[in-house]
Amino acid sequence: MTAILVTGAAGFIGSHVAERLLSRGEHVIGVDEVNDYYLTDIKLRNISLLSKQSGFKFYRCSLSDTSALKAVFNENRIERVAHLAARAGVRPSIENPELYERANVHGTLNLLECIRQKPVKNLVLASSSSVYGNSRQVPFKEDDAATDRPISPYAATKKATEVMAYTYHQLFGLKVNVVRPFTVYGPRGRPDMAPWLFIEAAVNGRAIAKFGDGSSRRDYTYIDDFVDGFVNAIDREFGYEIFNLGNSHTISLNEALETVSLITGKQLIIEQKPMQPGDVEVTYADISKARAMLDYEPKTAFQEGMRRFHEWFLANGSR
Repeated sequence: MTAILVTGAAGFIGSHVAERLLSRGEHVIGVDEVNDYYLTDIKLRNISLLSKQSGFKFYRCSLSDTSALKAVFNENRIERVAHLAARAGVRPSIENPELYERANVHGTLNLLECIRQKPVKNLVLASSSSVYGNSRQVPFKEDDAATDRPISPYAATKKATEVMAYTYHQLFGLKVNVVRPFTVYGPRGRPDMAPWLFIEAAVNGRAIAKFGDGSSRRDYTYIDDFVDGFVNAIDREFGYEIFNLGNSHTISLNEALETVSLITGKQLIIEQKPMQPGDVEVTYADISKARAMLDYEPKTAFQEGMRRFHEWFLANGSR
């Protein structure tokens, strides 16, 4: 019986992708090392949720563990691969670039080698909008040469995975769809990202660290919209293509904070901080290519998405 491999299945996006695939009757093989970048309890809760559905099988292992990853491929008939596993975080990557290279670049290389030996129909590789750095071409288009000039080790590792996947496409005919997520948020979100940090601080009456003057802008993308595009990328085989998956609408930091105050009904406590090294001024996706080739059409406005996330957080986030 064939299956779809989802790496990073215990994570925020990975668990949602796996859940969507299971809901339509797919057999899903989940792989995740369940590292301690944030609370492992959150990741294990995601795996517990997935394990309640038929058709899900989980391996707790690192992609850097060559023998363990080979065993996953040898023990299952994997037809397609959704590669979402990565060491996340721009700022921590500046402090520990070796860890990010090992997890993101070496782990992806191991995965590509397994695919070369056990060919699959399609690989979807999750990259990052951070590869655009401080591009002056706004909104960001997939062919922007600024991606050759990343401004953090994390972004550099994600660009490296794109290039390595292209090499395997050229050498071995592997079909690859690269997707670049733009600040994905929503239920089961990552607790290190701004939407979670803002909601958590507001609900608990704690200070919110505000980096810079609040004019920086992000293209916030609601999780359900992102998964729509990502799953379409799993299903569609092209050759080698890169797609932006964003909302194509930017929200300033000041606007995001105003929204949090509105939906929580709380007056926010702001702790002013300087801009951080590696942070970019704006992320803004041109999604015309994804619209045309993946039928991608984000529907969720930021205020509505944050309202849903707030409701989820009150029921689940503090547990």
